[in-house]
Amino acid sequence: MTSTLTPLFTDLYQLTMAYGYYQLHMHEQRANFQILFRKNPFKGNFALCAGLANVIDFLNHWRFQEDDLTYLSTLKNPAQEPLFSPEFLDYLKQLKFNCDIYAIPEGTVVFPHTPLLRIEGPLLQCQLLETPILNIINFQTLIATKASRVCRAAQGEEVIEFGMRRAQGPDGALSASRAAYIGGASSTSNTLAGKLYDIPVRGTHAHSWVTAFKDELTAFKAYATVMPHNGIYLVDTYQTLNGVKNAIQIGKQLQNEGDELLAIRLDSGDMAKLSIEARKLLDEAGFKQTKILASNSLDEYAITHLKQQGATISAWGVGTALATAYDHPALDGVYKLSAIQNENKEWEYKLKVSEDSIKTSNPGRHQVRRFFYNEQYMMDVIYDIDLGISDIGEAILIDQPKQIKKWDDVDAYVDLLQPIFKAGELITPLPSIHEIRQNAIREITHFYETHDDQIYPVGLEKSLHELKQKIVESLHTNI
Repeated sequence: MTSTLTPLFTDLYQLTMAYGYYQLHMHEQRANFQILFRKNPFKGNFALCAGLANVIDFLNHWRFQEDDLTYLSTLKNPAQEPLFSPEFLDYLKQLKFNCDIYAIPEGTVVFPHTPLLRIEGPLLQCQLLETPILNIINFQTLIATKASRVCRAAQGEEVIEFGMRRAQGPDGALSASRAAYIGGASSTSNTLAGKLYDIPVRGTHAHSWVTAFKDELTAFKAYATVMPHNGIYLVDTYQTLNGVKNAIQIGKQLQNEGDELLAIRLDSGDMAKLSIEARKLLDEAGFKQTKILASNSLDEYAITHLKQQGATISAWGVGTALATAYDHPALDGVYKLSAIQNENKEWEYKLKVSEDSIKTSNPGRHQVRRFFYNEQYMMDVIYDIDLGISDIGEAILIDQPKQIKKWDDVDAYVDLLQPIFKAGELITPLPSIHEIRQNAIREITHFYETHDDQIYPVGLEKSLHELKQKIVESLHTNI
């Protein structure tokens, strides 16, 4: 659905600022913006970045259409005059995306304060991109992170994303399905997401199928007739253990016809107790390979609790809590101007100052270097591409500004922000969603193995930190 969006998918104040830049002849000034988030979601110690492919799709189709401009021409200011001049609308009509974009690849483990994207180009264009890119990156990063937590709780067992019906609208559902798959879910119930993003789709039947027939056994028999190769039965419409017995009866019928009872599904009640009793019934009847799928108000906490109770569930349908990030509904991603060129083509560094020091932004045009030792993540260092970074140096930790951390005990590094667009042209081929997912699973597994719940260090390279302090001091002096 991203390609159906137009540049009007933004906040009005982005357009009014763009108009101001145009009127003041600042619109073509080259600027640098960066996207980052300040706090790990779900009280965790990492996030999993996602959404870049949708950003690319949006930018590949970013062009004001005739009906967009017609709509903008109808907008009025408080004096009931046209909000935008005809000349500005003519400028927008000819406007073509021509920014440079650098991004951390999807499926990479990321941390607070590190730029996920760096956008460089004409000030007016960069400004107009703030809202849509934040919308895409914030939500998908949030859901991918949630999915990774759910999948970790499931300990390698299948997780199916079931959240479409309670997601935040159609695009929220599609974005959630995509991000959940990147985060480790094996499939989705969302058929359109399956088509658009090549995600495996799964589905069984609902309680309404059972209640549409005279009794449960008749309903199961009917389903076995029309879907013999999709032998998954929801067993808790009436009395769960009787439902299991009815499923077993149908399973024997399926075996005689060369098919299998793939799974039963529990959707209510004491899931731990019912799964244990259901497992006994299935095993005693010879259905030891039949899975037990659970799908009742699940999240990583509920799954962990069920496992601690000895539940014999082997697949997990996770809906509302996953697709809506129920316990942390928004990532606090921000988009900050950090440098702008003057009339001499020299970069002037910019920042926002706040009494809350953590909200004081970082000046410069940034790259993120991740250091390793024996393949273990050691720290991320944000540095300015003009100031540079030495092979051995120091960084000041952002969340602990009195602490200095050196990177002399490392044996490898990688710069995370990769070039994606150059002057508006896509220059980096995208991996498939399946490659992104596999990379994400590897990254998360490796990170947990080496860091578990420890806080991961992120710092500003020393010279950048010192430059920031000088700018802050000069701003305070001039106020």
